[in-house]
Amino acid sequence: MITSRLRGVFVSLVLVILSGVCGYALIEGWSFFDALYMTVITIATVGYGEVRPLTADGRVFTMILIFFGSGTLMYCFSIFTAFIVEGDLTDALRRRKMNKDIARLKNHYIVCGAGSTGNYIIEELSKTGREFVVVDRNPERMKQMCEANILNIQGDASHEAVLEAANIRNATGLFSSLHLDADNLLVVVTARGMNPKLKIIAKSTDEESERKLRQVGADRVVMTNFIGGLRMTSEMIRPKVVTFLDTMLRDKTNIIRVEEIAVSSRSPLVGKKLADTGVMDVEGVSVVALANNSGSYIFNPQKELVLTENDVIIVMGIVEKISELRELNLTV
Repeated sequence: MITSRLRGVFVSLVLVILSGVCGYALIEGWSFFDALYMTVITIATVGYGEVRPLTADGRVFTMILIFFGSGTLMYCFSIFTAFIVEGDLTDALRRRKMNKDIARLKNHYIVCGAGSTGNYIIEELSKTGREFVVVDRNPERMKQMCEANILNIQGDASHEAVLEAANIRNATGLFSSLHLDADNLLVVVTARGMNPKLKIIAKSTDEESERKLRQVGADRVVMTNFIGGLRMTSEMIRPKVVTFLDTMLRDKTNIIRVEEIAVSSRSPLVGKKLADTGVMDVEGVSVVALANNSGSYIFNPQKELVLTENDVIIVMGIVEKISELRELNLTV
């Protein structure tokens, strides 16, 4: 609000200066520069002498100009001071830098909704070192994102302009975790239209919404009630497994995750035996399975297995160690 007030006062100040220049030019017949100089020293009330002797009409005009001009100038200074004191200037500069950082992103993720579900997504992306942008309409949530130095856009994620600001055309994936299924539906439709190659994961609360979300472009739909029910059952019948997974997810010292290593046509892994890739030799990383081109999974694959294009190696281990594999060009 104060930014719009500052803009309005600046426009008023420009109009006062233009009025002064035009007034002196018409009444006294002065040149543009003389009229501008006289206008500036008049509204600034610096006390310099007149550029040239003024006529009676010129003096009346000068008194009017002093009244309106100096008042506008003082009001402009007060608004600008409030702009700085209230932190709007700092916020504006931070937002400008954040927008530039977002524009430079490539292969990042967009999290639509920073509510109860979205917060867990944000936490997981942060822990695993992914680049992402958070989009939410709630100003308090966005303020918390700024305090945590998390890139964010305040606005409605179903609007194209907001997703454009989140650099959706260069993004790899989008999470739609808004509270209502209808809102998630709109986000998926908008996002799919803007980036057909984008991978979209959406949240749903009922089966009908799940079907509709898939129809309009969601790659995967996560039903929160379904996941919650499985979790409750697992707590009852396999508590040790659940405890292990919880420890793995919540440990803040050694962050352990199940990750995937894609083998593309340009990967140096193509045609190599699994034992020769170096993946199985990294301490703190275990090969769990391999997904082949047919979509089937080979659990605990043998070392002699030869990798082919589009295979995906599924590993479990310390995030930092898995990142080292990527840095060593063992992945693409």
